[in-house]
Amino acid sequence: MNLHEYQGKEMLASFGVAIQRGIVAQTADEAVTAAKKLTETTGTGWHVIKAQIHAGGRGKGGGVRLAKNLDEVRTVAGEIIGMQLITPQTPPAGKPVHQVLVAEDVYYPGETETSEFYVSVLLNRATGRNMIMYSTEGGMDIETVAEETPHLIFTEEIDPAVGIQGFQARKVAFNLGLSGNAFKEMTKFITSLCTAYVESDSSLFEINPVLKTSDNRILAVDAKVTLDANALFRHKDLAALRDKREENPIEVEAGEVGLNYVDLDGNVGCMVNGAGLAMASMDLIKQAGGSPANFLDVGGTADAARVEIAFRIILKDPAVEAILVNIFGGIVRCDRVAQGIVDAYKNMGDAINVPIIVRLQGTNADIAKELIDSSGLNVLSATAFQEAADKVQEAIS
Repeated sequence: MNLHEYQGKEMLASFGVAIQRGIVAQTADEAVTAAKKLTETTGTGWHVIKAQIHAGGRGKGGGVRLAKNLDEVRTVAGEIIGMQLITPQTPPAGKPVHQVLVAEDVYYPGETETSEFYVSVLLNRATGRNMIMYSTEGGMDIETVAEETPHLIFTEEIDPAVGIQGFQARKVAFNLGLSGNAFKEMTKFITSLCTAYVESDSSLFEINPVLKTSDNRILAVDAKVTLDANALFRHKDLAALRDKREENPIEVEAGEVGLNYVDLDGNVGCMVNGAGLAMASMDLIKQAGGSPANFLDVGGTADAARVEIAFRIILKDPAVEAILVNIFGGIVRCDRVAQGIVDAYKNMGDAINVPIIVRLQGTNADIAKELIDSSGLNVLSATAFQEAADKVQEAIS
C-alpha cells in the first residue's frame, strides 16, 4: 500500500527521522493558513507547494512549485489543486490532484552549500536481507544514475539477526563524503530510517532527495513509502491512511467483494481459481495471439453470485473482447461452477456482449461440459489447454 508524501514523512518523523516540515491542505485557503503556521515555526516566508498523488516525477509535470509569499501560496495552490497532473509515472491521462503539501523551503534563499543524496531501503530478494541503496546523485532518477554512473551507487546489506549496526551507518555517511556535524546527522538519519522500515513492515522507502542543508542538517525532503499490505493487520493506524482515490477503482471494487483482481492492458478477460493457474492462463492467452486484460482469482468459491460479480468487474474494462474462464475443480465441483456460469449469464442478460470460453477440469468436468454445451448461450466449452487457446484466438480474430 502506497502512502502520500505527507503521510510518509509523518510516519518517518514518529521514528525520529528528520524531515522537511509541512502541512497538508485541501484548498487554496487552507494552504495559506498552513503557510502562516509554518512561518511562525520556521521563520521563513518561502514555501514549496507539492501535489500529493501516488506517483513520482511530480516536479516534471508542474506539481512542485516554489511560493515566495502568501499571495503566491494562494495562487500556486489554487492552480495545482484540481489539476490533472501528468508525470512519467502516471497513466497517460494523468492523475487528479486533491490536496497539496505546503512545506518549508529548506534550501534557504541565497545559500548554495547544500547537497542532495539518494537513499532507499528495500529487500534484496537475492539474499533475503534488507538493503540500503544510496548515492551522492540525489534528485535524479536512480535508473539514470545506474545506467550512466553505476559506480556512484552504493549498497549496504543488513543482517536481520542484529539489524542496522553503527559502523554501517557511519560507512554510509563516509561514502557520501560527509564530515563533522553532517556526518553525525547522517548516521542518526540512516539508523532511524532502517528502524522505521522494519517496525512499520514496509516493502520500500525511497528518500530522494535527502538534503544536507547549508547548516549541516540532514533532512528527508521527499518520501516514497510502500507498506507491505500483508502486514497491515498489525498496523491498524497505517491501514487507515489508505487513499482509495489513488487506486484503480475496479481493483478497489473487486477487493471489497473479496476478489483478487489486477487490472492489465490487454483484450481478453481472465477468470480463474488459483494464482498458478492464472499465470498459466495468461500465458495461454498470449500464445493465442491475445493479451490478458486482468488477473482475477475467484478463489475456492465459484457460485452464481460470485461468478456474476466477477463477470461484471471484468466487463467494466471496455477493451475486453472475450473472457476466458479456466477453473480447476478440486475444492469446488466443476458442475457447480458451470451452473454458476449459466445462471450468472442469464441474470446479466445483454450485459454480456462478448464471447466466453470456459475450460473446466477436475471433479465432474464431463457433467460441467454438458451443462455449458446445452445451455444455448454464447459460451464455448473446452477441455484441453490448446482447445481453449484456439477458441480464444477465434473469438478475438
